Amino acid sequence: MFNDSALESNQTSKSISDNNAVHKDTEASLAMVSDGSLGTLIGKDVQSLLSELGSPRRKDLSAYGYTWYIYNYDINHYVQVGVLNDKVVTVYAIGNEANVTPFKIGQSFDELVVNHSIESSIPLNEADGSYQFELSSEDLSTRPLVKSGNIYAQLYIDRMTGLLSSVRFLDGQTLVRHQPYEMHYRGELAQVGEPKQDDWERIETGVKLQILDITNVIRYRHKQGILKWEENAALVAYGHSKEMHEANYFSHTSARYGNLSDRLNAANVPFQLAGENIAAHYVDGPAVVEGWLNSQGHRESLLSGEFTHLGVGVYQKYYTQNFIKN
Repeated sequence: MFNDSALESNQTSKSISDNNAVHKDTEASLAMVSDGSLGTLIGKDVQSLLSELGSPRRKDLSAYGYTWYIYNYDINHYVQVGVLNDKVVTVYAIGNEANVTPFKIGQSFDELVVNHSIESSIPLNEADGSYQFELSSEDLSTRPLVKSGNIYAQLYIDRMTGLLSSVRFLDGQTLVRHQPYEMHYRGELAQVGEPKQDDWERIETGVKLQILDITNVIRYRHKQGILKWEENAALVAYGHSKEMHEANYFSHTSARYGNLSDRLNAANVPFQLAGENIAAHYVDGPAVVEGWLNSQGHRESLLSGEFTHLGVGVYQKYYTQNFIKN
């Protein structure tokens, strides 16, 4: 189950309570995924994907069995496409000009509520059982879920601006694998096997690069400079993520290695200014960056114009960003 207790924010946000969730005629309100939309990739084979988007810049293994095809050639069209058994099972799009029809990156939350069915309870029927996702008021205001036939769209809302930040399209099985909301089910729950250690290393490498990419898309959107990769800071970040996992704690300060300045100095990383974001138990890289964006303190680091470099360290489901000004 999704757990965002690692990120706290005292910011208020618009919300839709369970009692007044907007219910519309599904077919009318979700003329949804039309020709040209990235959502139409769901269910297509790899050859169709390559015909439409071309070859990816790289391929990253995910923790859910599928492989991310990363299209980061153009910051305005940034997209990740998840492929499992030669079929597209999920698409994540955050580029400002990515075609996510019937939605639009930068669209207001109020407009989404008017035009789409935003509900607190979403049923899902698969061959292995029946599922029901229950969205909290927080979920409804920051990452509502919209259904169109066999395609689900998870809408990430920047609650500080009230605008749509990104969209994740998924098929039903992938949504169940992620379990991003409270979930009730009848039948056999689909299990995702724990990745092997070698696979975790590949997953972690991909996630840290995705976090860099997505961070820079968001900074570009907010007219901040693109951050360059800082490998030594990334090694420090990785060590902190790994220690938090192994010692079962969550803090910017390590009892053994001290605070961020202590850790950077011990690794001989030069800096004039440094900042750190941490998170734990998020589904993946896209989810954690959107989480940081919606937490005021983390957002300030994410969008600070003073930082020039970034190192990211991921250990399983623990994430650390180290921002540096050289």
